[in-house]
Amino acid sequence: MTNLADAIAKTILIGFERHIYLFSEITQSAKHRFEQCLWSKVQVAAKARTDFYDQRVEETINTLQQNFYISELKDELWQSIKISYVELLYQHPQAELAESFFNSVFCHLFERKYYHNAYIFIESTFIQLENISESSIYTRYEPAEKGLYSTIEEVLLKPKFDIPYFDLKKDINTIIYAFRHHAHKTRYQLEDLQFDILNFIFYRNKGAYIIGRVISPAGETPFILSILNNEKGELFIDALLTDGEKMAVVFGFARAYFFVDCQHPHTLIGFLHKFIPHKTRADLYSAIGFHKQGKTQFYRDFLNHLASSGDSFELAAGIKGMVMSVFTLPSYPYVFKIIKDKFSPSKNMTKKDVKGKYRLVKLHDRVGRMADTMEYSEVAFPKNRFSAELLEELTKVAPSIIRVEDDLLIISHLYIERRMIPLNLYLADATDEQVSDAIYGYGKAIKQLIAANIFPGDMLLKNFGVTRHGRVIFYDYDEITYMNEVNFRVKPVPVTEEQIYAAEPWYSVDPGDMFPEELATFALANPRYRKAFLHHHPELLEAAYWQQCQKDVADGVFSDVFPYPDNLRFKSLHAHKRGNT
Repeated sequence: MTNLADAIAKTILIGFERHIYLFSEITQSAKHRFEQCLWSKVQVAAKARTDFYDQRVEETINTLQQNFYISELKDELWQSIKISYVELLYQHPQAELAESFFNSVFCHLFERKYYHNAYIFIESTFIQLENISESSIYTRYEPAEKGLYSTIEEVLLKPKFDIPYFDLKKDINTIIYAFRHHAHKTRYQLEDLQFDILNFIFYRNKGAYIIGRVISPAGETPFILSILNNEKGELFIDALLTDGEKMAVVFGFARAYFFVDCQHPHTLIGFLHKFIPHKTRADLYSAIGFHKQGKTQFYRDFLNHLASSGDSFELAAGIKGMVMSVFTLPSYPYVFKIIKDKFSPSKNMTKKDVKGKYRLVKLHDRVGRMADTMEYSEVAFPKNRFSAELLEELTKVAPSIIRVEDDLLIISHLYIERRMIPLNLYLADATDEQVSDAIYGYGKAIKQLIAANIFPGDMLLKNFGVTRHGRVIFYDYDEITYMNEVNFRVKPVPVTEEQIYAAEPWYSVDPGDMFPEELATFALANPRYRKAFLHHHPELLEAAYWQQCQKDVADGVFSDVFPYPDNLRFKSLHAHKRGNT
């Protein structure tokens, strides 16, 4: 029994380490893609890496079934396998990730009734990860030794990019200026300052980011330096972020995952969490590409929250969806979404189609405008936390995926997202200034989505949400598609009296046709909203704009989408400084 348990445990760990090897390999190549402006390959690599985990789990399951003929759970054997696995993970740098991999393999092999701590890692066993020193992931600099300019120069050159900075001296002086004017805790003599700079670059889309902190007698100042490629073979520093809220947006749940080659993710997450406390550890694991570990951490957090709270689940605020039913727990900032068994007659699609749309979003660049989702199977909730109204609603709209086992309500498939205020509800109580800002964000979200080759489909306000940062995010995916699958048309102008008063369109409308003018009619019927939209985004009502975006996507033109406000870019700072001279 012991030899068999050891062999199975080693087989699972081999599967995990193959995953880490391939994950690290594609992550390390991000530097080359950034230097060479291989933006299309950035997208390909991001999609491929997102699937690596599931592929390795499937490979491992196939190996176990072929080599060990596993068909049913043997209690004593699997408890021994877990013990052997724990021993193998002692001092493993990614022990917490390896536990999640073990869980995934087990849960694909056996029924939900076996999902408890005797067989899998409901709780992590690796306390020793807490003892790994933060100093293993950063380099400390003492600016008093070499001077401020030379220290920053060393930081910028340490990544050893294969292309030079366009104007390194200007960049360094701008960084010094920005710190002095925007980070008051850093205004000390050099002998009172220390810089801790993470030993790896964070790559995403067309940007690279240096992350660190300045330590002074006033405390710690975390920061993010954004590096861009001018696409002429040169680099430049684009922005400095020292505000925790702005940094949180860079790590937002609506953005693509970073490529960051860190072999001690647990320690890195601890480092980042100090500076971005609004982001959970689950959020941060996902942000650095370990989205499966993000799911594990989220579920552990959720179980702890359930144990320490007493409120009941309820239907989410807003207009009920025609495809999804959404519920939430008031004390927890997430929503739970299930696919209905039957859709509204106007929705010509299947459950498989809907799942395909959510998978598309998972693999695609979300450009800060589409909420990331966590997909779960066989999730058990305490039945007594569901109101009678909600239970009735769920069992009515999705009986095929809802069942009760003793005191548990089991949902066989659901998605979990960050809760936001539906845009239509936000606007109903908004001031004129808030309406203007939100409608600007709404149009900006649409523009960034279509520039990223996503046609949102149903652009009604109810399908967008407002985050705590005031950002407008799209979250209804059942009608999204790629831009090349849509025919953007100018709506024919009625001429005859019969055409003017026709109850139905008097012109032909084929599947895939879209008339941008109708956005004002259907999504912006409220005059306040329409006025703000026409002020900020009138071009979105013109077919020519959509057609040009469609052409840009087809020609491989990748728009710049920055995860920070335009007024933080150094180009704005330089303009401001020139204005004062």
